[in-house]
Amino acid sequence: MTGWSSPEGTPTGQTAHERTPTVGDNGAVEPTGRVIVALDFDNRRAADQIVDRLGDECRFYKVGLELLTAAGPDLVKHLVAQGKDVFLDLKLFEIPNSVAGAVRAAGALGVSMVTVHSMGGSGMMGSAVAAARDFPQLRVLALTVVTSMTNSDLADVGVHDSTEAQVLRLARLAQHAGCHGVIASPQEAGPLREVMGPRTLIVTPGVTLPGESPTEHARPGTPRAAIAAGASHVVVGRAVTRAADPVAALRLVRADLGL
Repeated sequence: MTGWSSPEGTPTGQTAHERTPTVGDNGAVEPTGRVIVALDFDNRRAADQIVDRLGDECRFYKVGLELLTAAGPDLVKHLVAQGKDVFLDLKLFEIPNSVAGAVRAAGALGVSMVTVHSMGGSGMMGSAVAAARDFPQLRVLALTVVTSMTNSDLADVGVHDSTEAQVLRLARLAQHAGCHGVIASPQEAGPLREVMGPRTLIVTPGVTLPGESPTEHARPGTPRAAIAAGASHVVVGRAVTRAADPVAALRLVRADLGL
């Protein structure tokens, strides 16, 4: 399994699920999979409804803690069985052995990406990467600084550098630990690409469409700006899932990206 993945090209290998992955075995990212739709719901029915409405328009979904807690792992299995890629956003932050076990459980579900918290350190991240080796389709991504945090929030917990400096520091730590990529805001995509090189997966939640309020995100950016700066993937949520016409909304996002 390659350590880092390029945002260019088309994958040629097959995953353990006998389908062409959005993140390929050869380390490439399929262009149509660069937009991940966040299923930020508190119940399975709402998630199933949006997946059904989007149909073949969307191949990649993010499942976070809220939906996983409400709906359980069967939802993830269902998405994978439909041929969808799943970004399981767990933000794991525990002792290395516990994190390794959770990563193996995620791999057994068939997900394509799982997140660990980079503040857990090299040992924890290294254990996650080692646990993922039995699952060729699985990429371990390290969360750097959540998109709601500001410089003053970091100062509250004793970090007196800027958010960008902290993101870059933790990204280097993640790279050294063997993680396949990082999670950061759109505003750090450019600096990260410069520092981490062309094969890093850089996944950016916190994207907002032009004219849309950033709501809970303190460091937002548009999907186009994030991709142009070097993001391999962007995560879109309510702008698509709460739209009157989710299919049209997702097509607008992809059209803006030239996909």
